[in-house]
Amino acid sequence: MGALYVVATPIGNLEDITLRAIETLKSVDLIAAEDTRHTKILLDRYDIHTPMTSYFEYNKIRKSDYILKILKEGKSVALVSDAGTPGISDPGYTIIKLCIDNNIAVVPIPGPSGVIAALTASGKPTSQFTFVGFLSPKPIKRKNQLKKLFDEDRTIVIYESPHRIEKLLADILEVYGDTQLVVAREVTKKFEEIRREKVSFTIEHFKTQKPKGEFIVII
Repeated sequence: MGALYVVATPIGNLEDITLRAIETLKSVDLIAAEDTRHTKILLDRYDIHTPMTSYFEYNKIRKSDYILKILKEGKSVALVSDAGTPGISDPGYTIIKLCIDNNIAVVPIPGPSGVIAALTASGKPTSQFTFVGFLSPKPIKRKNQLKKLFDEDRTIVIYESPHRIEKLLADILEVYGDTQLVVAREVTKKFEEIRREKVSFTIEHFKTQKPKGEFIVII
């Protein structure tokens, strides 16, 4: 049997990669990438020539069978996401669980994580936190999800896209009131921004500044 290496890659700055991750990506037989075009930028930066195959939300079932076949042949595969640690709000969970069910070794190669990067710089309590990923794009369901989180004592970490961040903030204002929160975007990238303020201030900010980049909201 081969081994599946779960390799964390940079969330923005390409220098935020470990030496072990580079060596792993060079030594495996295949890299399963969420977006091969995106991952190629990283591979070119570090002169890595390992073959790639795409593995994303809409082909994960078919590609999981293909990757499993390769692993059963004794070859090794590195799983990478577009950014950060595979399996966190991406389809990586499917192939990881399949490997475990088939007694194939799953080896974590730790590194960058958007959740941890934003949380540690937020100023919010870090001893206990709950990560809920992306909430529903449906307004009523999203608001109900926030209501269920209202009595949560731990720090809450939410992912959101630039297209829905303003709607999420409006829902937070309605459910939580004008609470203090942290909104981080483009973490580790050139235009990194971390705003620590009341939700109403952030809403006002985006009325004049178009939201850009991926967002992490911390309550």
